[in-house]
Amino acid sequence: QVQVVESGGGLVQAGGSLRLSCRASGSIFSIKTMGWYRQPPGKQRELVATIYSDGSTNHADTVKGRFTISRDNAKNTAYLQMNSMKPEDTAVYYCNAAIQGSMWSPLLSTYWGRGTQVTVSS
Repeated sequence: QVQVVESGGGLVQAGGSLRLSCRASGSIFSIKTMGWYRQPPGKQRELVATIYSDGSTNHADTVKGRFTISRDNAKNTAYLQMNSMKPEDTAVYYCNAAIQGSMWSPLLSTYWGRGTQVTVSS
């Protein structure tokens, strides 16, 4: 069993900062990718940022220069540092992890956290 748990959400004023954390635990051999997604009210879920096992990253154009994804492999944890936040960043933020559960099988399974609410007031 694998669990993915997000934390760090909350209420922040426009221009402020928040740091989200996502920790994976359980039967994990390695984590290939970790990503942050968000779902604004009444809209579809969208990709915010992804980080790969080699440390390379991708960020959505809407957050480039403001958000930064990082990871601590020893802690099976990814972070999303959010700066210069805007009201349109208001959403439920979800973490996604692609995990290899066993050294005997290369198969990857994808796990989602339950999400953490981020609200940016104007």
